[in-house]
Amino acid sequence: MSKGTIIVTGASAGLGAEMARQFAALGYDLGLCARRTERMAALKDEISAAHPDRRVVLRALDVTDDEAVFRVFGEIAAEFGTVDRVIVNAGLGKGAALGKGRFDANRQTAMTNFVGALAQSEAAMEIFREQGRGHLVMVSSMSALRGMRKAMTVYAATKAGVAAIAEGLRSERVPGLDVSVVYPGYIRSEMNEHVAQRTRFMVDTETGVRAMVAAIEKRRVRAYVPAWPWAPIGFLMKRLPLSVVRKLA
Repeated sequence: MSKGTIIVTGASAGLGAEMARQFAALGYDLGLCARRTERMAALKDEISAAHPDRRVVLRALDVTDDEAVFRVFGEIAAEFGTVDRVIVNAGLGKGAALGKGRFDANRQTAMTNFVGALAQSEAAMEIFREQGRGHLVMVSSMSALRGMRKAMTVYAATKAGVAAIAEGLRSERVPGLDVSVVYPGYIRSEMNEHVAQRTRFMVDTETGVRAMVAAIEKRRVRAYVPAWPWAPIGFLMKRLPLSVVRKLA
């Protein structure tokens, strides 16, 4: 028997793919969305082999295609009959210092991470309002807690915007709706594979995602993951002078 249905975007690799594995192991059916369908097909085969009773539906999706987001979410809801949770995870890590001639990269990150997240939130909320219940999960970042410098400036701003969308929905107090924001610290993924392997506090994908999944299952309003050391670091980041914060990025 299924524990429920979860839509995960950005599910072809990294945090999204690992969340799919772990939620399937917990008993959830999955609607997986990403641009790279061949990777998702391999992931579906892996999940089906490990958990034959789980239903896994795949949809090709570029979250910057607004119409496609609404169509795909609607198709998954129709196929399963209900959607219990949507995890807004698809993201991009491109960026450059402002004024360095890479507006294209910064714009692409902004459109994917913020406007794409807005489209996903809108589509999810249409489903949840009609159902009268649902759990919206926004994957933000520890970098969202303060303004970040150079290549991180736009990325951090988009992730702060994602958290603000979630807070606005919580403030609205929509009946039957739970909203969670997850702030991952340094978790190894495809997005940061270029970062030095010995980066301090970096954990492997499985460990980091296990902390994310645990927080999501508890429907935490906000969660810094893994809790150690990111919960105390998050507390400090909000209060330290910018001159100190810049050394952390």
